[in-house]
Amino acid sequence: MQESPIFTRTHDLQLWLLRATRNFPRDQRFVMAKRVQQQVFALQDHLVAANRDKAHTPVHLLQADMALISLRKSLLLCHQLTLLTPGQYQHVSQIDAEVGRLLGAWRKQPAGK
Repeated sequence: MQESPIFTRTHDLQLWLLRATRNFPRDQRFVMAKRVQQQVFALQDHLVAANRDKAHTPVHLLQADMALISLRKSLLLCHQLTLLTPGQYQHVSQIDAEVGRLLGAWRKQPAGK
């Protein structure tokens, strides 16, 4: 069975962020790195729940959307604190935008599909 593109791109986002946050300065590894990591894992957890719990899919997708918004705000802050270079921020923003488009399409699907 082929995995949905949203799960593939979310995995790519997770992998990229876990690698990038390893390079944060020590004083930010326990603040911003931890926060970003927790947010991207929360996003994944909500997507998995939406896929498994069909009765509550819209609720889980809303939670995933909220997690993505929070992640974006944290990534902007990382960029403003120069924890991410402009190139890194652009790259991760492109991935999270794609995840956002896929999530939006999933949220627009009629219930039961």
